[in-house]
Amino acid sequence: MRYVIIGAGAVGGTIGVRLGQAGLAVTLVARGAHLAAIRERGLTLHAPDGEVTARLPAREGPGDRPLPADTVLLLTVKSQDTAGALAAWADAPVAGGGTAGQRLALFTAQNGVANEPAALRLFDRVHPVCVWLPATHLEPGVVVANGHPHLGMLHLGRYPSGADATDERVAADLTAAGFVAPVRADVMRWKYGKLLSNLGNGLQALCGQDVPQDLADRLGAEATAVLAAAGIAHTTAAEEAAERGDLVGHVSVAGRERAGGSTWQSLARGVGTVETDQLNGEIALLGRLHGVPTPVNAAVQRAMRRAARERIPAGGFPRTDLDAAIAAEEAANPLG
Repeated sequence: MRYVIIGAGAVGGTIGVRLGQAGLAVTLVARGAHLAAIRERGLTLHAPDGEVTARLPAREGPGDRPLPADTVLLLTVKSQDTAGALAAWADAPVAGGGTAGQRLALFTAQNGVANEPAALRLFDRVHPVCVWLPATHLEPGVVVANGHPHLGMLHLGRYPSGADATDERVAADLTAAGFVAPVRADVMRWKYGKLLSNLGNGLQALCGQDVPQDLADRLGAEATAVLAAAGIAHTTAAEEAAERGDLVGHVSVAGRERAGGSTWQSLARGVGTVETDQLNGEIALLGRLHGVPTPVNAAVQRAMRRAARERIPAGGFPRTDLDAAIAAEEAANPLG
């Protein structure tokens, strides 16, 4: 199988380099300075077992040349970039006829749970991936991965449920590349569990590493109540910890700990957008649909939009402003 990694950042870059090292045909998709750096000097991966620079084909989009029929598309862009990526790749021609949306499997290795229904509007075969892969991308052409003894755990299956032979083949390739890759018929249950843990990403990006525990607890309590009201099953923190066991932990790489999560990295790079609308915003959406108040998630979502828009540095959002935003949500929320 051939792999096209749509979004060669922290997660996509780590997976792409390792698949390439395992002998698989890999093409990286990136943009801007990151694409230029990959083309000029390759993609450098710093990992616990050493440093490697992979010189893999890199492109900005699908282009006009038909994709081989055995291509797997691995979508690893941040969730706020999903719509653009899907639109760009769904109509890409495939050798032998048809389009990528009709003929190719699309694996969504992304945070949140909104990417899969969006993808299913344009792709016949959508495969969710629950990503546990601690990595950082702050510098063009460079990714740092801190997972050990495995770089990451990637649960995969079909959307909305089930699993098939393609999942098994991709899981085998990921395993050969050094990842833990369980195939799960209930992969979306795992993704909803991961969503709960990702709700703190925005809080970390706003407040820094010293995350206010009182607000983190409120984020989780709101989300748990919302999922219960919606009848949505999810894994628990204890179940996830047992699954990871000693297979995926965090270690320093080149003397450096991981700087921050994916949302923190977006603010640190000053990209001007964040995926909080698809994380805390998902909880706010479900709360509105099912009559459950979610003032803290809604406030974090709005604060992150402001932080991205105003280029507020990661960890630099005033706690007083966040408290005021929560109070405003509580006062304005008709569900409360």
